[in-house]
Amino acid sequence: MNIKSQKDFFSGLMFMGVGVAFAWGASGYTIGNGARMGPGYFPLVLGILLAFLGSIITFKALVVETMDGDKIGSFAWRPLTFIILANVVFGVMIGGLPSIGLPPMGLIIGIYALTLIACLAGEGFKLRDVLILATILAIFSYLAFIKLLNLQFPVWPAFIGA
Repeated sequence: MNIKSQKDFFSGLMFMGVGVAFAWGASGYTIGNGARMGPGYFPLVLGILLAFLGSIITFKALVVETMDGDKIGSFAWRPLTFIILANVVFGVMIGGLPSIGLPPMGLIIGIYALTLIACLAGEGFKLRDVLILATILAIFSYLAFIKLLNLQFPVWPAFIGA
């Protein structure tokens, strides 16, 4: 049997791999049952569903004919690099980096840094639009995580003091 859509085939394999990994990782926790779910119940069910979805996508890639075979293109290094870097910088901004003496910069500055770096992954970067997006994300993140969920992590850098 030959592959009729490379994109779907490898996406399906990726989904199956991640789903099996989640289900296997969840098996180390108490599963429980539908009425009394344990901590491993949700990741197990989610992993099984993801693996099942991956198997459907992989099967479809082997059966359904596509126009050009949906060949896999070149690897998108720029978006991958900037998205990973944005998340690493956000983590450093939230928690600081004590090994080099960088204090926690807080949620708000972390959101701005995350948004600015992540937007560099795309083709069109407009600073005004990015700053508007960062402001909206910062406001809603503050309301959701600090006010509604009462999570305890710094909102502002220690030298600002809020």
